[in-house]
Amino acid sequence: MALAWNEIKDRALAFSREWSKAESEDADAKPFWIEFFHVFGITSKKSSG
Repeated sequence: MALAWNEIKDRALAFSREWSKAESEDADAKPFWIEFFHVFGITSKKSSG
């Protein structure tokens, strides 16, 4: 299911606020990308069917 533009915008704003003070690139790399893709409704696991 595609996300509405307003939902993406709200998620992006929340994401940017949450990650604005990130300090450790090595430690935060994987969680950063997982949460970034969540902004667009992409999850790390896809269900089949």
